[in-house]
Amino acid sequence: MFARWFIVSSSLLMLAACSAEEKAAEPDKPLAVRVAEVGRADQVNEIDVIGTALWRMETPLGFTSAGQISRVLVNEGDRVRRGQLLAVLDTTPVQADLAAAEAEARRSGSEVQRLSTLFKQGWVTKARLEAAQAGSETASAAVRARRFALETARIVAPNDGVILSRTAEPTQVVAAGAPVVTLGEAESGYVFRAPMNDRLASRIGIGSPATVRFQALGDEALQGRVVEIGGKAARATGTFDVEIGLPSDPRIRSGMIGNAKILGGGGMTSLPRLPAAAVIAPRAGEALVFVIDAKNVARMRTVQIGDPSDQGVEVKSGISPGERVALTGLDRIRDGMTVQPVARGQ
Repeated sequence: MFARWFIVSSSLLMLAACSAEEKAAEPDKPLAVRVAEVGRADQVNEIDVIGTALWRMETPLGFTSAGQISRVLVNEGDRVRRGQLLAVLDTTPVQADLAAAEAEARRSGSEVQRLSTLFKQGWVTKARLEAAQAGSETASAAVRARRFALETARIVAPNDGVILSRTAEPTQVVAAGAPVVTLGEAESGYVFRAPMNDRLASRIGIGSPATVRFQALGDEALQGRVVEIGGKAARATGTFDVEIGLPSDPRIRSGMIGNAKILGGGGMTSLPRLPAAAVIAPRAGEALVFVIDAKNVARMRTVQIGDPSDQGVEVKSGISPGERVALTGLDRIRDGMTVQPVARGQ
């Protein structure tokens, strides 16, 4: 009995030992990971910006002399014609100054005539006559200045356009040159103005085609071209103002917000693209990927990336089209590990 139990037990132990040796001898299966090839994607070199519709010429208008406003004849949004009267100063003090200047001019003119006669008779010196003549010329200049002030005590529209703002009211005392109204000049047309950093501004030029859309107009595409690029960055923001000429459209209003796509230099670009699933820890323009080499060994690599899109993540450097990258198992792959590639979609 004991001998039979010993034989059976020995046989079981031998079988278990053989099974363990077979398992130890059997190598671990490589990790199956889904892979994809890095490809290229043709991309239009477009620059997206947000901006505002404005009249290209927005002219502030004011009086050339200080005074009290008598009337302002227009309101914001009014359409005006060239030569139309917009605002008037109280001319009472200007007229009084003009009358005084004219009286002084007549007096000084008479004085010059009287002294001229006396000079010819030898009763006065030449110096005294010349002083009187200088005084007469000064009085005449004062008359011209007062007449100019009277003539410009009114603001008229220099061109057809729209009143964009009214910044003063009747009875208000204004300084010379202070804006009373601002005119958007219709001859200049509308532009789309957008701030742009130096990197983007350097990619466009005068005449670059653009497509502008305003949500208020139902996102209808308006075609235009870049007509001006700021020659100096704004001190507060460091951006350059770029202006796109807009077609004539009565629905456009100054201040409407929209977005524009500007075609930059180079037209089309062809860039390597990574599937978004392959990117690990993107940060500050860099990311990690596992590249699967010809021997199916995974190698971690740092790549420089750009903007993501529906076509994938733009790659600036670090990988080439045709190389394979891992899409799955990224948390289990280790650098130098052999893997079992599975084609994307399987």
